[in-house]
Amino acid sequence: MKKILLAFDGSNFSKGAFEFVLRLNDIQPVLVTGVFIPQIDYANLWSYSAATVGGVNVPLLEEDDDVDIAEKNIKHFEDSCQKNGIAYRIHKNLFDFTLPELKKESRFADMMIISGELFYKRFSESDQFDYLRDVLHNSECPVLVVPEDYQFPDNNILAYDGSEESVYAIKQFAYLFPELTKNATLLVYAENEDDKDFPSKDYIIELATQHFSDLTFYKLELKSKNYFSSWMMGRKSSILVSGAFSRSALSQIFKKSFVADIIKDHQVPVFIAHK
Repeated sequence: MKKILLAFDGSNFSKGAFEFVLRLNDIQPVLVTGVFIPQIDYANLWSYSAATVGGVNVPLLEEDDDVDIAEKNIKHFEDSCQKNGIAYRIHKNLFDFTLPELKKESRFADMMIISGELFYKRFSESDQFDYLRDVLHNSECPVLVVPEDYQFPDNNILAYDGSEESVYAIKQFAYLFPELTKNATLLVYAENEDDKDFPSKDYIIELATQHFSDLTFYKLELKSKNYFSSWMMGRKSSILVSGAFSRSALSQIFKKSFVADIIKDHQVPVFIAHK
């Protein structure tokens, strides 16, 4: 049984994120911990030091209305879990939410799921990925970013570039979702030079074939910087697996690569893991 951390913006209930948990539970029972973050100054959420003794309180906005809505969403979460036979726990500290608490929750979870639309919709487009990058950097478990409207994946797209972080993400996905490793899987190496082959090809073949039973190696020739995102548009029932190692690596992912566009367009679930 996996422990999944399901993080909600307290004033919004993500149907898409909960639906993913529901489908996973149908395949194999999970324990889901619902974390309901109040309507706060999100821009400051991840900036507080986790090392601060006793934690730092995050400033709340419109406390009374926010708590009323959050309580309704908590009740909806409880009822939905009970109705569907999902084991659950709830984080209810609506007025005393601190970064160390969420970091600690992620430390003791197998994976965190957040909504790609509702959880950070308060931001301008220029701030959204700075925020999400901080979430991924500070989380101590892999993060799954889920659109509100998507098809549950029946095939996997493994983004591979030979780096430590891309291999780590592939392994973490296989360990966490053995039930999904039976799906048709493309291990994709994106490159705009014809003569470049898969990096460390023999090694990745040895590893990936042990976990994915229906595996195809695919070299995608990039015709433009946005080509990968366009290519993904025709793969609506996929899940994209991508690695991220450090803050600098995350910056590269969100400023220069395909992942930012795919999340921004809310195309498919995106699984991101870093050490």
